[in-house]
Amino acid sequence: MTRPEPGASATASRLVSLGHEPVLAPCLEIVPRPVHLPENVGALIVTSGQAIPPLPARLHGVPTFCVGDATANRARAAGFCRVESAGGDAGDLFRLVCARRLPGTHVMAVGERQGLALARQLHEAGISVLRRKVYAARPLRVLPADIAAALAAEKLQAALFYSAETARAFVRLRPRNTASITAYALSPVVASGLDGLPWAAIRVAVAPTEADLMALL
Repeated sequence: MTRPEPGASATASRLVSLGHEPVLAPCLEIVPRPVHLPENVGALIVTSGQAIPPLPARLHGVPTFCVGDATANRARAAGFCRVESAGGDAGDLFRLVCARRLPGTHVMAVGERQGLALARQLHEAGISVLRRKVYAARPLRVLPADIAAALAAEKLQAALFYSAETARAFVRLRPRNTASITAYALSPVVASGLDGLPWAAIRVAVAPTEADLMALL
């Protein structure tokens, strides 16, 4: 299980309930950044659940567009009350924001180096967008000893990847013996980050949701 906290432990619990034996190897560390936002925000655009915790409570009543259901549920749990899910990926989020076309500045809350293409598309579509980096994802430098040992002993059968950034971080660690492991990716974009390592197979969820990834597993 390569996704970072928060999220990794909850997913591990779901895996246990399905009869699997998960081991955690978060490939990224999420570090909140100071948030500088305008006074008047017409809408929020959230591309990852990791962007929710740094956002101030004064935005809880602002219309909030989330990339998928998991992110939307996390926003609601944090107190946001006008939440709508695109139910998919960045393309679905783009179409949702354009369909609603709310007045005012749309603040896109993202991680470092994230959301550039989406912001450009929205600008070109005539949507007023202000991209704000609210967290940084720091890649793991060394695999945990227990994970390295499990790989060396070929004890792992599957690896789950929830983001392209996590996938690339894992590949950069150059882990051993991945040729016997099936990689499960949340989307084709996530799967593209797995190039560079041998895999038994790379399988992609039908839709970019955890439920679909679990069904695939």
